[in-house]
Amino acid sequence: MRIGELAQACAVSRDTLRFYEQRGLIASGRSANGYRDYPEEMVQLVLYIKTAQRLGFTLGEIGSSVAALWNAPKPDNAVAQLLQDKLNLIETRMNELGALRHELQQRLGQRCPLDP
Repeated sequence: MRIGELAQACAVSRDTLRFYEQRGLIASGRSANGYRDYPEEMVQLVLYIKTAQRLGFTLGEIGSSVAALWNAPKPDNAVAQLLQDKLNLIETRMNELGALRHELQQRLGQRCPLDP
């Protein structure tokens, strides 16, 4: 599958695919004329990457987990654990932001320490 076919199948640009390849998220073979050649299962991988990005995963997080997921004997369990870990991280951040919000609200009613 050529880059244009993969881009169309995944609804992404060719530049996006080149960027993913540069980051090591996907890989292609090269034909004799130098064109990128992707296996059919690359569609599933690119769609996974796009979904993971929409769910708040960074490309770094995706890159560090994609090989393990791709080769996991039970990928459903591995994906579920990644999602649970991300959810836990988000909940922790929300709690921290809630505490910060509360502190800021408290300080709004105080006199500014910079005023003479």
